[in-house]
Amino acid sequence: MIILPISLTIAAGAALLNLWLSIRVGRVRTKEKVFVGDGGNELVTRRMRAHSNFVENTAFVLILLALVELGIGSSMWLWGVGALYLVGRILHALGMDGMMWGRMVGTIITMLTQLGLAGFALFIVYATPTNVTTTEIEQTEVVVPK
Repeated sequence: MIILPISLTIAAGAALLNLWLSIRVGRVRTKEKVFVGDGGNELVTRRMRAHSNFVENTAFVLILLALVELGIGSSMWLWGVGALYLVGRILHALGMDGMMWGRMVGTIITMLTQLGLAGFALFIVYATPTNVTTTEIEQTEVVVPK
């Protein structure tokens, strides 16, 4: 069994963050009585976009995080990258409510996280020496239970 503690922990954090973002959308929808779409309400639109933006970016980060962890194992810097990503997404969501510096910082953290993980993933692939080994199977025997 392979367990990726960093990826699993960050994925769990991302799932909780996704729930928080969903609840924030639901609260403002109820308050503003907008139940389908954005109803032309700017706050509903902002909350929806914060949630959508989270979903749009998080899948890539989690996939890259898991594959990098699988490739190199657990490391403190990978923990830091995952945690920083979640902090960035929280800042982005708060920034969408008006704390503009949070939106900007969250966006920058998100982009740098993806760029860094993508770059490191490519580094792992092309910097790791590979030896191609083939095995020939000469005969296959099928055993049928009696």
